[in-house]
Amino acid sequence: MQDDLLPNLDIELADLPSPDKLGIEPASTHPPRILLLYGSCRERSFSRLLTEEAARLLQRFGAETRIFDPRGLPLPDDAPDSHPKVQELRELMQWSEGQVWCSPERHGSMTAVFKAQIDWVPLAMGGIRP
Repeated sequence: MQDDLLPNLDIELADLPSPDKLGIEPASTHPPRILLLYGSCRERSFSRLLTEEAARLLQRFGAETRIFDPRGLPLPDDAPDSHPKVQELRELMQWSEGQVWCSPERHGSMTAVFKAQIDWVPLAMGGIRP
């Protein structure tokens, strides 16, 4: 990753983690797989911008990241499970080993866009309730 993508990070102070430094055995042979979700479809979405920045930081620290774009995701129970955006989301959920969730606050709660993403992932896939 190019360090110029993180101009506000002092690379000298950003010590990369490793199993040796942490005193643990490596749990896998691949980088951690992190899925990032955001809860706004606005063109200038601050939750999306924050999510993209989080992805850059995670990549800098050795993670493999993917960001799900919620535009076009139907409401739960409004489309079949075979809908392409539903399938994309479910495949990314299965791929991920960790997740970062970022949603604007709407009336004291997460947005409907964000809630729809959570609702499309059935607990039968091995998930747990947040």
